[in-house]
Amino acid sequence: MSGRWQNMTWRDRAAKAWMPDHLASRTFEFSEATVRAAEQATAALSRSDFALPANWEPLARLILRTEGIASSSIEGVHAPLVEIAAAELAGSTGDAGWIVDNLNAVAEALAEPAPLDVDTLHDWHRTLMHHSSLDPSMIGAFRTAPSWIGGTSPLDAAFVPPPADAVGDLMDELVVYANQDHRDPVTQAALVHAQFETIHPYGDGNGRLGRMLIGWLLRRRGVVVKLPPPISVLIARDPGGYISGLHLFREGPVDTWVRWFADVSLAAARQSDSMIDAVTGILDDFEATVGDLRADAAARRLIPLLPQAPVLTAATVAQLLDTSTRSGRSALDLLQQRGLMHRIPSRLDTKASLGRPADHYAATALLDAAAGWAR
Repeated sequence: MSGRWQNMTWRDRAAKAWMPDHLASRTFEFSEATVRAAEQATAALSRSDFALPANWEPLARLILRTEGIASSSIEGVHAPLVEIAAAELAGSTGDAGWIVDNLNAVAEALAEPAPLDVDTLHDWHRTLMHHSSLDPSMIGAFRTAPSWIGGTSPLDAAFVPPPADAVGDLMDELVVYANQDHRDPVTQAALVHAQFETIHPYGDGNGRLGRMLIGWLLRRRGVVVKLPPPISVLIARDPGGYISGLHLFREGPVDTWVRWFADVSLAAARQSDSMIDAVTGILDDFEATVGDLRADAAARRLIPLLPQAPVLTAATVAQLLDTSTRSGRSALDLLQQRGLMHRIPSRLDTKASLGRPADHYAATALLDAAAGWAR
């Protein structure tokens, strides 16, 4: 056991909440197989990151979208990738907007791997919950009320996290543990993530923020430098293993959880390699299709940037290429004529505007590939 059940009262009825032990006070013992699995995962993640091509930045944004979609889908938030990419341009208040908030929070967390503190977590939470209907007083602040997972109350919940008055102390200790380097990075990420999910410190967004912590920790430890692994993509494919692993972290052999997490991390490294190869292949095909154009033609210069911006308007092309809107429109029309871009319905314009809404064009081959990875 890694904690204890604590009595609580919910509307004059008895219930129990789980009070986890501090990570630093726990003694962890791992099998040789689990230790090897964590080492192999760490090495694979580093190799995958090191092998990224020179033009990795646009590719990274597409893979981050896939990670954001998968992380949100675990929490029951779904939107087509084309709508998410359109929402990045124009904004949205629907599920697509929530997923864009997730992407922005991930980018914020990985921008600078500085030591973690509570204020930083609150900043990430504010970004993550920008389009949330959560009470504003609960955004960027730890919860002040009981929480539960599953069921309708703590009385019939699948799990009840610690009382609100214990959250501050538990999170202070978790932050200290996350900033240490005394364990291999994959094992540390597994323990930090599971403890965060056990504490469940916020009123909403805990799952997505907890998975962001995995990428942040691997970045801080130097396992990855350019791109966080698509961990959520693999978790979304085995939600039962994920939930069971978190349960075992609390009340069973933690070795099982860390082994599962290491296996998922190794699979995420391989998934990242596969994604990069697929996107590179699509872009090579695109380049061949416009190979007759001059090297400085706007349509040709746009090709390497499509993973970064797979949904575009003439105005956004003008910004990306530092050219005129007319030139941007001509580039999109040419790519559409050659079957590389497709005009998408104006209903995807997510903000009201005066006059005729801007035409949106999508690189559907890239979007279809990324959507397939997220499933």
